[in-house]
Amino acid sequence: MTVAVAGLGVSGQAAARILAARGERVVVLEARRGERQLAAAAELAALGVEVRFGEPDEPPEGTSLVVTSPGWRPTHPCLTAAARAGIEVIGEVELAWRLRPDGAAPWLALTGTNGKTTAVRMLTSMLTAAGHKALAVGNVGTPIVEAVLGPHEVLAVELSSFQLHWSSSLAPRAAAVLNVAPDHLDWHGSMAEYARAKGRIFERAGTVVHNADDEAAAALAEPYGGQVSFTLGVPRPGQLGLVEDLLVDRAFVADPVGAAEELGTLADIRPLAPHNVANALAAAALARAHGVQAEAVRRGLAGFTPDPHRIATVATFGGVRYVDDSKATNPHAAAASLAAYPSIVWVAGGQLKGADIDDLVRRAAPRLRGAVLLGADRARIREALARHAANVPVVEVPGQDTGVMDRVVTEATRLAAPGDTVLLAPAGASLDMFDGYGARGEAFASAVHRLAGPEDGRLG
Repeated sequence: MTVAVAGLGVSGQAAARILAARGERVVVLEARRGERQLAAAAELAALGVEVRFGEPDEPPEGTSLVVTSPGWRPTHPCLTAAARAGIEVIGEVELAWRLRPDGAAPWLALTGTNGKTTAVRMLTSMLTAAGHKALAVGNVGTPIVEAVLGPHEVLAVELSSFQLHWSSSLAPRAAAVLNVAPDHLDWHGSMAEYARAKGRIFERAGTVVHNADDEAAAALAEPYGGQVSFTLGVPRPGQLGLVEDLLVDRAFVADPVGAAEELGTLADIRPLAPHNVANALAAAALARAHGVQAEAVRRGLAGFTPDPHRIATVATFGGVRYVDDSKATNPHAAAASLAAYPSIVWVAGGQLKGADIDDLVRRAAPRLRGAVLLGADRARIREALARHAANVPVVEVPGQDTGVMDRVVTEATRLAAPGDTVLLAPAGASLDMFDGYGARGEAFASAVHRLAGPEDGRLG
């Protein structure tokens, strides 16, 4: 059959290669004709894959299946034309599930508005500590369509709402929803559709794991049996949670009513913040659903190294801590970051992607000692601060050049006092000014180092 692959990104290229190797006729559709895309097209041409550049209004003639990338919205003319013609549209994750060979590695899958990558890497560390050949895939790491054909014993699968939207038959051994808050509403069209996409992860899961402290996540799990939940409180039977500084399992034990098992301590979690404890508990629940022993959970957690730009301390000087949480690209993530510190000069701004900022500002207001705003939607944050934190000094730094960050850090330092934290938790995406949240975090860290000077020995 002819398969149209929508998008020439990493997942699109992987799907095209696998399909071509199976003898399918593959046509890749790509709107951009840059240097990277032309190089990828040349590589695929050697495999017999045709790449067509331009904005297509409909699938190529003879197409019987469309494999789309997350970058293509459901409203794209090509995808809606495919639906009208009765052509199935799936994503790379769904394709990977269908291509699994006999005896393929089981999936332990998770999704959520925030914390997905951290939790899936924690999970992978736990599985590895237990002696399993495990790999983190999906929305992180190796394209899953390649991983399912590899020699792995278990896959830790991070799934975005985009990927779940285009998936219909996934049946993970266990699945978890970390949290659900408004995000990507410009892609999904509404909060209801966004939540519905997240909830698809539970439809055929063997074990359903959800965050008992997150109302929306709990609502998604409610229709399904076999539920396990996690909480930052003392766990009830069927839950993982905290007893003082201990991570405790009362779900995957022989007698959940009368017994519990220790999985680790708060000292094993880095960086230590409430939302990161929730990530650890979610990862532990998935690992336990796969039969991982408590000691391996603890060793995996203690040996886990966080990815950059996630509440990472950059430096401490003049009595002020500087923290990079550039990965906080939506209000829900920024709220979790702001909750981790008592006295904050907040560096915020970027592309809000249609998300409401008022609730975040209202809850954070008592912790704010100042705010420095940058990026495309900084005016919306300034207006929310005026409504809910009128006594907080606010500095706007205009401009779209990446050099703005030096001025931002200078202004934040001027507002900070000893004991404060200057926190980059933007609450928005970064592509208005940077190549990604990583580049934004690096710009922040570099600006902090330049301001501190090389003689300060307390730089992180």
